[in-house]
Amino acid sequence: MDVPEEVGEAGEAPDAPVVPVAPAAPAAEDTTGSAEGPGPSEEPAAARPRRRGRTALLLAAAVVLGLVGGACGGYLVQADREPTKLPPLSQPVVEQAKGEAEPLSAAVDRRLRTDGDLRKLLLPRPKGTRDAVFETGDGWMDLADLAENYEEPDEVFGDLITDEFRRGAVTGWRAGSTTSVEIQLLQFRQEQALAAVTHADDGHYWAEEKSNTRSWTIPGTGDGQAYVHDSPEREAGYLPMYSAEAHAWRGDIAMDIWIYDIKPISKQKIMDLAERQMGRL
Repeated sequence: MDVPEEVGEAGEAPDAPVVPVAPAAPAAEDTTGSAEGPGPSEEPAAARPRRRGRTALLLAAAVVLGLVGGACGGYLVQADREPTKLPPLSQPVVEQAKGEAEPLSAAVDRRLRTDGDLRKLLLPRPKGTRDAVFETGDGWMDLADLAENYEEPDEVFGDLITDEFRRGAVTGWRAGSTTSVEIQLLQFRQEQALAAVTHADDGHYWAEEKSNTRSWTIPGTGDGQAYVHDSPEREAGYLPMYSAEAHAWRGDIAMDIWIYDIKPISKQKIMDLAERQMGRL
């Protein structure tokens, strides 16, 4: 049976009594507008906001009460104990030894040797040898002298300033009619970087760039290396020139050695010079 439209309007009654029949409504639709009057809502439980439980609040309250109770109990226990005696703040005075400590010798304190005359650390020129073909002057090398030994002196000059070059010493000699030796000791301040290590590494790099080269570790130097180049350098109008070199460092000093000869150079010759020179550092 159909329900008359007048039933749904408030304040109006039909002329004849009609038994209202509630229509079958979907579960999600509210039926409070029926003629039977407002009723309880039937919303799904998932749509309702869930109230915060009291478990967390109860646990927090229990923790606070436990802390307060523990503090009070600890205070009562500590109050009943005898006070613990603490050691005095003042300590016995140790008398200073009489006299003065003897300064370390150069054999013990390496800094005494390296801060002195750097030229004295160079190998002495062997007896019977002649002056080197290059100018050694008084044995000291400044920035300009050292930079002039390179193909691009202007660039090297700036690099040496950046590397905190401090000073250099050089010696050399000629043995026999064809052998020439040069030894350099370069000292760096090393306030910003370990420049002596870098300088030695540069020497290793360029020595290993040459073909037909043999190398050996210099004993007692860690990464010091000696090199013999078995292929000579040739230039028109000149005899073939063989070479050997060694590069190592110790502390703030880098060592460079070169040997030149028109004859092949033995391993023993370059290793002997390198070991003896590093032994003086």
